This record gives sequence, structure tokens and C-alpha cells, in this order.
Amino acid sequence: MRRLNKKKALSLVRDLDAFPKVPESYVETTASGGTVSLVAFAFMAGLAFLEFFVYRDTWMKYEYEVDTDFSSKLRLNIDITVAMRCQFVGADVLDLAETMVASDGLIYEPVHFELSPQQRLWHMTLLHIQERLREEHSLQDIFFKTALKGAPTALPPREDSPIEPPAACRIHGHLYINKVAGNFHITVGKAIPHPRGHAHLAALVSHDTYNFSHRIDHLSFGDEIPGIINPLDGTEKVSADHNHMFQYFITIVPTKLNTYQITADTHQYSVTERERVINHAAGSHGVSGIFMKYDINSLMVRVTEQHMPLWQFLVRLCGIVGGIFSTTGMIHGLVGSLVDVLCCHFQVGVYSLRKEGGLEEQASNDVLLPTGNHSDRQESLQLAS
Repeated sequence: MRRLNKKKALSLVRDLDAFPKVPESYVETTASGGTVSLVAFAFMAGLAFLEFFVYRDTWMKYEYEVDTDFSSKLRLNIDITVAMRCQFVGADVLDLAETMVASDGLIYEPVHFELSPQQRLWHMTLLHIQERLREEHSLQDIFFKTALKGAPTALPPREDSPIEPPAACRIHGHLYINKVAGNFHITVGKAIPHPRGHAHLAALVSHDTYNFSHRIDHLSFGDEIPGIINPLDGTEKVSADHNHMFQYFITIVPTKLNTYQITADTHQYSVTERERVINHAAGSHGVSGIFMKYDINSLMVRVTEQHMPLWQFLVRLCGIVGGIFSTTGMIHGLVGSLVDVLCCHFQVGVYSLRKEGGLEEQASNDVLLPTGNHSDRQESLQLAS
């Protein structure tokens, strides 16, 4: 009884076979079919090889959400060189809450404003990268992926020692500011606290020494990540006038970066530049200096590096193999049918050989009657019958 049930089960499974086996004696192989098979296998191998590289690659996924963290401090990273002596300039931050941020984290270092040949080459390379970033926005994804692997954007040290004393000031370091709109500025004189804000001791500085030509080697918000290039990195402004105001209007977007290399809370920003000469007689009022007015966006961007799952890679491989196999089979059958129709219509190739063979066979089957009079031919027909 068990054997009968087993045989029935095997018979049922055999009937459900979706891949019937055809005896080799029923299969006819052709040169065209072999050629199409080789081409199909080559396409399969090439596409599978390329698909493997797609599987190895990663991409960045951008998600947007509301930033609900308003109480924490925001780190401001600064590295700016101004073409004035350090005792003549002062840098500080004043936000909309009328809070003056202490600038104790900033370092004033006397340097030379003109770059050495190696530094100039580095600066030109950075400007070229910035130009490509404005045209190819997808390059930012590469910087996110290779964070901590790339070199920092800070200017390399000088390889020479100039004889002249330094006449510029490098202001670098970091400050912790409130998450509200504010103004970071560098102007004449050191800042002093004031009940209604703050003031700068500009009266002690001679007007002829004003020169706010500057170079921004680095300016970022949040965690400082080596290899990430910000929009203002490498910016250089040279002014021929003493009374010159440079303004940068910055919009900050909080960004949570989560890649296979790093997890950090950083901030991207966009910037709009404006500059003008201060001339009170012409109606252009203001204070000479460098002003960076920033505002923080309420939306936060979450950037996550993603990878293709293994099951999706296998499904895509099956689709490539099955699709090419089926498509080449249909194309081969269609082309073969068209060739058969054309050859049959014009009686060329194997069809002409078949026609000649048929005529010869018909001629061999015909009965040749002997020559003679009518009675002899009639007698011969009777004998033949």
C-alpha cells in the first residue's frame, strides 16, 4: 500500500514537471543556433560582470525631517587670514538674542598673506575642486563616502622662510554659538563688551592701515570632518581700497552623516556673497570689515550610505540570464522563419536543391512508350496492363 502511494506521489510530481526532458535524437543542432548561443553567453557574462560592480557600489540616501534640537550649541570652525596685523583686528559673534559669544577659542597668529609656491598650488587645486562641485553636485556624495580618508582642507605649512616680518593675521580655531541667527564679523579694533551689545576700538587704528583683503582657508559648522570641502573653503578676496565691506549671507542646514566610514553631526550651508566700498559721501554707509551673517534652517537632512541587498543582486542576475536567453531564442526563431519564407519564395538555397531532386524523381517514374504503329502501341499497352 505504501509503495502504491509512493508511486502515485512520484507520478503526480512527474506530471508537474515544468522542465520536460527531450531525447537527444529529437534535437537538431545548427551552426546559426550555436553562434547565437555564443553571443548570448557573452552578453550574459558581460552584464553579470557589470552587475557585480553595481552590487559593490553604494549610494547616498537623503531624508528630510524637522530639527527639534534648539538648546544645544553649534560649533563654528574658522581659519581666515586677513591682510592686517593681529593687533589691529578683532573677531567675535553677536546673535539675534543679543548674546556676545566669547572668542577665547580663536587664535591670532601673525603670518604672511602671500602664499608660497606650494601653498599657491594647493590653493589653486582647491579652487578647481570648488568649480567642479558647482557643476557636478553628485561629487558631494563621493566626499561623504570618503570622509576621513581624504586630506584635510587646511592650508599646508610654508616651505620657505621669508625675510620680511609678517604683516597679516591668521585667525583660526572654533567657537560654540547658539542655534539662532547671528553675525560673525572681523573688523578693525578689538571687541569690548557693551550694555547694548559690543563695540570695537577702531579709533586707535590708523585709517591708512585698513586692508580687509582676506583668504578663507576653512569655514564649517558642526563636527570638523577631514576630507569634506565646504562652499567657502579656498575663497580669496583682494581689495585695493581701504574702506571695503565684504558680506557673506549663509544658510545653514543641519546634517546627520551616517556612512560606512563615519557617523557625525555636521552642517552643510549655502552662501551668497556681496561686497562694496564704504563711501559716506556717495551714500554707501557701513563699517569696513568681513561680515558673515548666518541663519539656521529648521529642516534637518539625514544622509545615509546604502548598499544593494544580496537577494536583490541575485534576482537581477536571474533576470539578466533569463531575459537574454529568452530574447535571443525568440530572435533566432523569428530570423529563421523569415529566412525560410524568403528562401521558399525565391527558390534559393536548400529549396532549389529540393526542387531539382523532385523533378529527377518524377522523370525516373515515368513510363517510356515504344515507337511504332497504332496497333503495336495498343498491344504494348494491353501487355503492360
